[in-house]
Amino acid sequence: MEIEVSEKEKRRSDPYIWGIIIILYIVSVVEVYSAISREITGGDVYSPIIKHIMLLFSGFVITYVTSQIHYKWFKVLAYLMIPLTIVLLVSILFWGDTINGAKRTISVLGVSLQGSEVAKVTIVLAMATVLAKTQIKRGVNMKGVLWVVGLVTIFSALLFTQGLTNTLLFIGISVCMMLIGGVEFYKLFGILLVYVVLALAVMQAKDLITEAKAQPETQDRNEGDKVIVRSSTWKSRLKDFFDPTPEYEKETTHKNLQEHRAAMAMAHGGITGVGPGNSRESSRLPLAFSDYIYAIIIEDLGFIVGGIGLLVAYLMILARAGLIARRCTRAFPALLVMGMAVMIVLQALFNMAIVVGVFPVSGQPLPLISKGGTSIWMMSFGFGVMLSVSRYAVKDSGKKIKTEKENDLPEDLQAANPTNLV
Repeated sequence: MEIEVSEKEKRRSDPYIWGIIIILYIVSVVEVYSAISREITGGDVYSPIIKHIMLLFSGFVITYVTSQIHYKWFKVLAYLMIPLTIVLLVSILFWGDTINGAKRTISVLGVSLQGSEVAKVTIVLAMATVLAKTQIKRGVNMKGVLWVVGLVTIFSALLFTQGLTNTLLFIGISVCMMLIGGVEFYKLFGILLVYVVLALAVMQAKDLITEAKAQPETQDRNEGDKVIVRSSTWKSRLKDFFDPTPEYEKETTHKNLQEHRAAMAMAHGGITGVGPGNSRESSRLPLAFSDYIYAIIIEDLGFIVGGIGLLVAYLMILARAGLIARRCTRAFPALLVMGMAVMIVLQALFNMAIVVGVFPVSGQPLPLISKGGTSIWMMSFGFGVMLSVSRYAVKDSGKKIKTEKENDLPEDLQAANPTNLV
């Protein structure tokens, strides 16, 4: 017998995800303030952190508004986002602003947009739509698999000048979503072989382009408008990563300054940390407020609270998304919530792995914590999508309330949840 409840009670979004978001906001404000000493000019001490708080507030608005939208509309958004994101990435490739040796952003109506962050959200929306529409009795048909591989290939090709991390992130997201979507293992194995071949082909093409364009003693660093030759940068970083010499025995140079300062910050923090705002290395560590903020968090809060505690917070996002997906009756919302969770958590794991030295150096912001507008907005949107699914697509096993109706979705997205957990 079903229990009658109000519509308002039925449409409540997941409070645990909101709790994690609030925790990340608090950590972000405290630690960005601790890490922005390089940005402070003159006596204007509070301006950078006020701007960051305003960005977080705008992200909160994006999350809340998105959470109120029925998840069925994200199919329409996916069709709009794919061409718009491709245009954005192409525009950045030709006319973008150079940051850290690669064209990464472009100004649109006075707002600086980072194409890679937009692409991450777009690829999740697109793959969730494709995998939901191409469900068959035992998995996903070959058309859906080819669409997913094509999307990863196109977005990776448009971002390959910015480094390999984005490509690895896209591959990780696609593999996880195909597993959730029920793609057969033999197809997954074939897809991984295709990814390896494409990666080798891209690297070879990049080397040929480098040899054709490189001048004698090509700039190893960014000088004015000159762009770093990225393939040589990747090889140098991989060579340094696999060098068996302990980091403490290596001389600190401009090439390994970030890794060494990050290691010093974490060593200084130790187990318990030096306390919020007492970081010593924030004034000497490049990108302390963005790509390397995890090192400052460990320095301030210590290995247990800052290091392990933050890792657990991100993993809880994935765990909570799994519980929400388990209560979905349809494939599309289950793929949406898990896709966004995988995107956020994989990016966090990449950032942490880079900072602690178990992954080659590359630029990835820590979701919802690192300073940066586009990243905060896109991650906020991702959280909003998860909350929308939790609000409109779950089956409450305790009260036997099914908030998802057969007519809530268009006919091509009516495929059942492939995880068969409901």
